[in-house]
Amino acid sequence: MNLSVSGHHLEVTPAIRGYVQTKLERIKRHFDHVIDAHVILSVGKLRQKAEVTLHVRGKDLHCECEEDDLYAAIDLLTDKLDRQVMKHKGKVYDTPHDALKRQELGS
Repeated sequence: MNLSVSGHHLEVTPAIRGYVQTKLERIKRHFDHVIDAHVILSVGKLRQKAEVTLHVRGKDLHCECEEDDLYAAIDLLTDKLDRQVMKHKGKVYDTPHDALKRQELGS
């Protein structure tokens, strides 16, 4: 998985980059077909915002979260993204293949 972390009004330190990388490893553990992830961290006056665009085969998943603390925003972001990835994984793997079996038996 290619990971790019960028910051708006924020210098991305190695500690923040490592924290994001360890949090996104959980996503990769659940769904192995992740191509790349682009994380944008931004700091406002009162709120810190984290957003991610995850490119998987056939679809792009986008998620964003705002909190008072940047690390808390990253935690909530990975929770939301994990739910989206699990939902996408369920849709991909739960497609019925009965129609092909019925066509072969009917012929």
